[in-house]
Amino acid sequence: MKASDLYDLPESLSPFAPHFPAGAAPWTWVGAIGPALKAVLAATPAYAFATAPHNPGPTSPPPIPPGVHIEGDVVINPGVALPAHATIIGPAWIGAGTEVRPGAFIRGNVIIGANCVIGNSCEFKNCLLMDGVQVPHFSYVGDSILGNNVHLGAGVILSNLRLDQQSVTVRTPGGGVDTGLRKLGALLGDAAEVGCNAVLQPGVIMGKRALVMPTAAFAGYLPAATIARIRNPITTLPRRD
Repeated sequence: MKASDLYDLPESLSPFAPHFPAGAAPWTWVGAIGPALKAVLAATPAYAFATAPHNPGPTSPPPIPPGVHIEGDVVINPGVALPAHATIIGPAWIGAGTEVRPGAFIRGNVIIGANCVIGNSCEFKNCLLMDGVQVPHFSYVGDSILGNNVHLGAGVILSNLRLDQQSVTVRTPGGGVDTGLRKLGALLGDAAEVGCNAVLQPGVIMGKRALVMPTAAFAGYLPAATIARIRNPITTLPRRD
């Protein structure tokens, strides 16, 4: 299984492209997030954040509200909407047009693409979110990769640590693979969706347009364009051209 089977790094994140090869195993991207941020941020001048109210244009960084705590190396691209209060700990990159909602906690080693929703009371740690990702309410996203236009319903948890704390094994079409990673959340292909209050166990892989129904506890591999239900495990979705 290759990363390109699940997602394509968007143009908005092109500075990171050398660190995320399309032919690599998708779970290896998780370990590349920190080194990628270190390299890109070292070569990217931070925006001069405005602390006084002003009228930002489409190419201006946003003003930083007094209740937003920023710590470490953080790049906030133009057009980002910041709330009255949130915590952003670097290293982090927030893409243009992304909306950060009240109470969001970005906890280091986080790359966010363009036009995403970083929801209220959601926590993000060591993760890569591509363009158009929506995580609107009360979710945890750790050690995970979310492809373009992925949507998580309210209360979705991407569990990233086994109860026995052993390395995470993923299931693939070719069989099980020990990733060697003690912490690994979910690898969600482009346009995958997870319903409200679902829990994805460590190492879940969802193909493009795959869907986990609300309140499900899902583990393993879900092929592209299929639905995981609580009673009827998998249903194939009709092809959408």
